Amino acid sequence: MKTSQLSENLKGSAIIKLAGEVKALQAQGEKIYNLTIGDFDSKIFPIPDRLKSLIIEAYEKDLTNYPLGNGEIQLRKSVSDYLKKNLGLTYSENEILISGGARPLIYAVYQTILDLEDTVLYPTPSWNNDAYTYLARNKEIVIETSPENKFMPTAAEIEPYMQEVDLIAVCSPLNPTGTTFEKEELAKISDLIVAENKRRKELDLKPLYLLYDQIYWQLTYGETEHYNPVSLNPEMRDYTIFIDGISKAFAATGVRVGWAFGPEKIIHKMKDILGHIGAWAPKPEQLATAEFLTKENEVASYLTQIKSELSFRLDEFYKGFAEMKSEGFPVDVIEPEAALYLTVKFDLIGKMTESGNKIETVQEITSYLLKEAKVALVPFSAFGASIDSTWFRLSVGTTSKSDISEILSNLKKALENLY
Repeated sequence: MKTSQLSENLKGSAIIKLAGEVKALQAQGEKIYNLTIGDFDSKIFPIPDRLKSLIIEAYEKDLTNYPLGNGEIQLRKSVSDYLKKNLGLTYSENEILISGGARPLIYAVYQTILDLEDTVLYPTPSWNNDAYTYLARNKEIVIETSPENKFMPTAAEIEPYMQEVDLIAVCSPLNPTGTTFEKEELAKISDLIVAENKRRKELDLKPLYLLYDQIYWQLTYGETEHYNPVSLNPEMRDYTIFIDGISKAFAATGVRVGWAFGPEKIIHKMKDILGHIGAWAPKPEQLATAEFLTKENEVASYLTQIKSELSFRLDEFYKGFAEMKSEGFPVDVIEPEAALYLTVKFDLIGKMTESGNKIETVQEITSYLLKEAKVALVPFSAFGASIDSTWFRLSVGTTSKSDISEILSNLKKALENLY
């Protein structure tokens, strides 16, 4: 049966495919440590108690009719105040758009900014930019980043393409790496965009915009600081569309409340697009989030707790892999900075298994770790990186503290069995 060319050629999620392998092994009675999904085990990381009670209260009051197309005014005002207090960013309620999580907002940015055949620049590894570019029927310029720069794109890598692109899509803290922009590098990229837009203005050309996904910004650890382009260069205000929400910082991935903010005209057009799709966050969740964000002490207490729990897990895994590396095992690891991800390398191409099979592909590395160590990880190729990249994302949101030592032990034994 024929379907549209768009649907026929759309790539399926490599993460979902891997999840199928995990489920198949679990169905056979195997105990698998699934470190693939960028989500939380809600028994380990429940949403804030106050947020939960406010959602229930809104449902009990039967506040279940359509929300406003751009989001309930209480929530947009609450988000405006939250941004001002915590990031020093001043955006009015008319410059903020609420949606059912961040995904519809990213899709709306592509549809609002780009005409058919326009060009998007994005780095890899990064989450889903390849799919959004394809769905918007756009051209792409892909920058494959390096571990030396924590897999974050640099101004020097972006600069040669400034006159060719219509949208630059970046994320910091970055999914899948858990790393962040350095202040100086983000400032340089912002300066490039401002300069390019001055050139385009003189020629009466469409502006170059920046999609800045900061959904993980509240989950930073140690000395790591989150930076944003508008604070670093106020002229970026006219060209930056932010993506944000409660999904990650409050372990509320299933609550589906996200927001975008940026130039009012762009936000208004995004609202029109999402209005036709109906990608609204449920009204009770919106009203609950609006009130919850005003509870400064409870918000701060929850963030302190979740950051402590995530940071502990990331640090323990980091120390474990660093120790394996020092012992000569073919692994590498990048120190975690943010989010719920650790970047780990398994340099196993060419290694022989006990059964005499030679590991020749990244897919075979993934399968070996899954079957021999009972650990499921996502290769960076699932995030658009080269199929030869031996770097992986390790997600800790579903991991209990008591599992960490066994996971590391399993991995070490699996590595010891290679030659």
